[in-house]
Amino acid sequence: MNTYMAVATFKPNTNMGDVQAVIPEEQAQVARLRSAGQVGAIHLSLARGTIFIEVFAQDEAQAVNIVASLPISRWWTADFYPTSAPLIPKVGAA
Repeated sequence: MNTYMAVATFKPNTNMGDVQAVIPEEQAQVARLRSAGQVGAIHLSLARGTIFIEVFAQDEAQAVNIVASLPISRWWTADFYPTSAPLIPKVGAA
């Protein structure tokens, strides 16, 4: 399983009232995806209209499909970045 960071931004002129109307659907889908082990952390920067979603998938195509299953994604443009665990230096290494 690979990890991806989806960085999504709201499209220009998005009506946030429309977005708010599907929040209950969004929350239910996020719960399903978390239960399935397909998403982890989700962070939202309202000030920048940007969403950061940790996605667990076999490949980028599957990651795209997972994010596309979110109701609010219809108002986003998303980029996907493969990520890896940070390197941890060995203790006592010079």
